Order: sequence, then C-alpha cells, then structure tokens
Amino acid sequence: MATPDTPASALAAADRNTMSRGLTLLFAIAGGTAVANLYWAQPLLEFIGRDLHTSTALAGWLVTVTQIGYAAGALLLVPLGDVLDRRRFIPGLMLCAALALIACALAPSIGALLVATTFLGLTTVSGQLLTPLAGDLADDTNRGRVVGTVVSGLLIGILVSRTISGLVADAAGWRAVYFVAAAAAVAFAVLLRRAIPPLAPKAHLPYPQLLRSVWQVIRQERTVRWTLFLGATAFGVFTMFWTALTFLLSARPFSYSASVIGLFGLIGLAGALAAQRAGRLHDLGRSMPATGWGWAAIVLSFVVAAFAGRSVVGVIVAIVLLDIAVQGVNILNQTRLFAVSPQARSRLNTAFVTCNFIGGAAGSAAASALWPVVGWTAVSLTGAGLGCIGLLMWALGRRGPLLNDRNHSMPEPAPARRPD
Repeated sequence: MATPDTPASALAAADRNTMSRGLTLLFAIAGGTAVANLYWAQPLLEFIGRDLHTSTALAGWLVTVTQIGYAAGALLLVPLGDVLDRRRFIPGLMLCAALALIACALAPSIGALLVATTFLGLTTVSGQLLTPLAGDLADDTNRGRVVGTVVSGLLIGILVSRTISGLVADAAGWRAVYFVAAAAAVAFAVLLRRAIPPLAPKAHLPYPQLLRSVWQVIRQERTVRWTLFLGATAFGVFTMFWTALTFLLSARPFSYSASVIGLFGLIGLAGALAAQRAGRLHDLGRSMPATGWGWAAIVLSFVVAAFAGRSVVGVIVAIVLLDIAVQGVNILNQTRLFAVSPQARSRLNTAFVTCNFIGGAAGSAAASALWPVVGWTAVSLTGAGLGCIGLLMWALGRRGPLLNDRNHSMPEPAPARRPD
C-alpha cells in the first residue's frame, strides 16, 4: 500500500507489476501454508503428549508458545516489510521457518519441542508480509479482489491445517507433519523468490523509529486502542475454544483419533464466508451493529458449548456459531482500524496482528490451565464471560471510542532517497 514516504521508483515499479491471477493464487496458497504452521499441533496434543511422555495439558502449551512467537514476529519483523527488499526477505523467512519445522520434527523432548515451536511462530509471519505486498502490486481496479483472495487463503490455511495435520499424523506419526510442512516451506520460498518482482523498499527508516511509529498511533488514537482490545479478546476466546476442543474430543465419551479431530476444522470454513459478508456490511455502513451481533453470537456459541459436552451435534453447532462470529468481528475490526490512517496500514496491521496473537496465546494458556481442574464446562463459561465483556465494550464504544470521525494520519517518516 503506497504511503506518503513511498519513493517514486517504488510506486512506478508497483504500477508496472500488476498482480496476475496466477501470482495472486500463489500468494494465497503460500500465505495459507505459512499461517498453518501455527496450528499443526492443535489436533495432536494428546498424540504428542503420549509420545513424549508428558501430560496433554503440558502439550497444550505448544499452541500457546507458537502464538507468543508469532506475536513477537508480527511486532518485530513485519514492519521490516516497509524497509527491506521483500523479494529476498519473504523467502528468507520461509527458509528460517523450514529450519524451525525440522527442529520440531526432531525434538527429543517436550522442552525441546516448546523451544522449536516458539522459533517457528517467530519466523512464520510471511503471510502477514504477502498481504500488503499483494496490495502494493495490484492496480486500483482489482486491489480489493486481490487482497481479499490472499486473506481468504490465510483463513483457509488456518482451518484446513487441523485436518491435514490429523490425517498425516494418523498415517505416518506426528513428526511427519513437520517434515512435510518443512518441505512445503522450502518449495514456496523458491517459487516466491522467482515470482516476486523487484521492488524498491517503500521507506528508509532506522529500525527503532519504525517500531516507535507503531506505538505512537496506538497512544494517540483511542479508536485504535479499543479496537485492538476487542480484536485480542475475540481471538483469545477463539483459540481457547479450539485448544480445549482437542482435549474434549480426545477424551471420553468421544475418544476420537487425531485425524477425526482434525476434520472438525473443516466445519469452521463457514467463517470464511462470514468474513466476506462482514466486509460487505462494512461497505454498506453497517459495521457497528454487525459487530454487536457478532459479539452476541460469540456469547451464544459458548452457551451452546456448555450444554454440548457429550453431544457431537451440539459441538458442531457451537463451532459454526463461533467461527462465523469471530471471523466476522475480526474483519470488521481490521477494516475499522485501517480507516484510522490509510497512510500507515501496514504498521496498523502490525499492531492488530500482534495484539490478536497475544490474546490467542492467553486463550490457549487459559484452556490448558482450566482443563485439568474443571474441564469443558469451565472453559465454556469462561468464554461466555469474555464474550459478555466484549459485548459490553462494544455497547460502551459504539457511539464514541469505536467511531473515527476524523481523518488521522501518523507522522510521516523522513523520505527515502531515490536510488541511483
């Protein structure tokens, strides 16, 4: 996305390099494969715990530390997309992620696996770099379609990763999942190195100044702070639900295998449709009421879940409700956030993704802590309570803090020098 500090050469390059359908599809699949690295372990927690002679609750921390690593990567690495050559930077990150995946596959103990998955989360943020790059390469007539396709690829990657993980693990063991993912990361690194056209960096900024510009807009804009809180809360209840769901489905009365547990991820594809519909509601000026309905649906989904501990039909209903609600709220939050400062959307995206995954890490940690003590009912009631907090914050902010009536801009950094 062009900003006031974008060099003329970079803008010219972007205009020359319009995204083709093939390149759009490549970005979507590569981004989906990258973000899937965060969720390979989720349906395998009982499987991994048994193989490494540890409790399922301790294995649940694999999801937490991966998301902590991802939040750190979003904060520390994604802003570099504005100042580095992304043709080299994105494939380089994918190769680093491949090394982390191999370390996961070879981990001899739960401690080693926790360290490896933390590094995996840190290095698997390439999907968050591909999305703004797609917007830079697309022209004005198809930018929305291109970015929407890439974002849909990320969402589908999150959802189908659980299914693929369960099927591969049942066939060849959980370590094979990470070996296969490492091979895919290397393949996409090579393809993207060849496919991404040369682009000059959008700005030349010292790294500390780049990070300070993210924190500056958070401090200055009340809308940003409230939206980040709502985003983190929504993603926190989402990951808490899915982490606890693995514990539920692997225990009695279900006792499902990893492959069957993974298939439940496909039910969440309803969230992809919700994301598209939510974007249209925003365009129609209905973002604020739609956000409220989304939070009400989150509360309802956990109420259903609380009574569905022994009913697979009830669990499926809860999954559909939660995925539609969370993905819809997520898109509305992100669109509202981007409206605060069109000149700084990539850095606002850094704040959004970082806060979301901090919330996600807290959610998965809560599931791991609650499950051994009080089980599924406590997780469901906690989720409903957090949903009520989100609904209350929306009600308080819908006529004030969540509205952005002025056209704000982040302070412009020093302009880049034109390349010789």
